Amino acid sequence: MSALENEIADLWTRYNNGDVTAETADEDVSATLEAFLEALEAGEVRAAEKRDSAEQRSAGSRTSSGNGEWEVNEWVKQGILLNFGLRENRAYEYGGVDHYDVLPLRETGDLGDRGTRNTPDGTTIRRGAYLGSDCIMMSPSFVNIGAYVGDGTLVDSCDTVGSCAQIGENVKLGANTLIGGVLEPVESAPVIVEDGVSLGAGCRVTSGFVVGENSVVGENTLLTPRIPVYDLVEEEVLYGELPPERRAFTRFVESSVSDHDLFDGGAYKPAVVATDLETETLEATEREDALRE
Repeated sequence: MSALENEIADLWTRYNNGDVTAETADEDVSATLEAFLEALEAGEVRAAEKRDSAEQRSAGSRTSSGNGEWEVNEWVKQGILLNFGLRENRAYEYGGVDHYDVLPLRETGDLGDRGTRNTPDGTTIRRGAYLGSDCIMMSPSFVNIGAYVGDGTLVDSCDTVGSCAQIGENVKLGANTLIGGVLEPVESAPVIVEDGVSLGAGCRVTSGFVVGENSVVGENTLLTPRIPVYDLVEEEVLYGELPPERRAFTRFVESSVSDHDLFDGGAYKPAVVATDLETETLEATEREDALRE
């Protein structure tokens, strides 16, 4: 365990035992909380990481569609919760508007040096969020604490990247996309969007769903463990994940209440259909890459 991990573990125990509160937190506690947020913002620690099979030791491991597994770093989520529990609500000023929170917004002076852009009038990054190199944040958009946004990723207008969500490299989050946050319980896996994924406008990814690398998801698709994914490539039904290299879109299948008298013509429920990536979809993605460059 790193020194920071040990400090967070000790502070977590003291907090849950009632030995330290927001009112009694001293300078040492504040220094630990600040060091933790700085490590998150530098990408040195993450709420979840993909590890090779030989490294999978935690009961919180989550199988992903590619090689290795996504493993939750529970102590990181504990550190985020401590930053909420051990700080007092206070006034901050942002863009000329006063607001109240336990955390300020993230300083963005380091982004320009890495070629990352956050357009004016509405891009909001909370403390403890990481943005890689050559990212683009269009306004208005929001990235929450603990989120990790990889190099070259586009966060489009009206997008939300929730707490602890892990977004890979060269991902496109279409306009009005919601990436849900998963903070508690600490052992629960966050939403994962792997490298090279393209999510169409209006998509929703929630409750720890894993989107496999290089997949293309049609607009307004809801990806959540409660909705089945009919993978026509491997001919199986999946829950909670979309395999890599898929084209996915929403279709409706017959509901178990279809024969009820109230449903004239039958009742239907949403499902996600996953197929091979089609040539024309790849060409469209390549065209967008050219425009971004």
